[in-house]
Amino acid sequence: MTKPRLAVRAVLLHQGRLLLVNAWPDGQSDLWCAPGGGVEAGQSLPDNLRREIWEECGLEIAVGAPCLVNEFHDPGSRFHQVDIYFYAAITGGTLDPHWRDPAGVVTTRRLVTEPELRTLRYKPDTLPEIAFGATAWDGRALYDPLEPIVR
Repeated sequence: MTKPRLAVRAVLLHQGRLLLVNAWPDGQSDLWCAPGGGVEAGQSLPDNLRREIWEECGLEIAVGAPCLVNEFHDPGSRFHQVDIYFYAAITGGTLDPHWRDPAGVVTTRRLVTEPELRTLRYKPDTLPEIAFGATAWDGRALYDPLEPIVR
């Protein structure tokens, strides 16, 4: 069995809106998620998250406390990923629709309110709770059990 891939993601609220990305190039899926990506060895999790947010969104961030561990896998392959979510805040930059992710994965990004989030298809299922719910920003981290990948 292959080792799980480790990734970091940001729960980033700005003016009451949550930052989301569509991480399927060229609109291959309508699934939205928190921005972030794979961890590179030799860098701290917060440093990896700052790098990923810069690459995907052109934003500089301050990384706060971890708030969620989510894991998913593809039952048809050996893919298994563990995402560690951190609260974060923008410290520099602005969302620019012309920004290009160097990897070409994230092509769309947007800030949404909680009602807008609930009209979208998103993962993980606990995203509204950790961003806007009763446990949001209270210092507790949640865990989402292993689930099949959604495309």
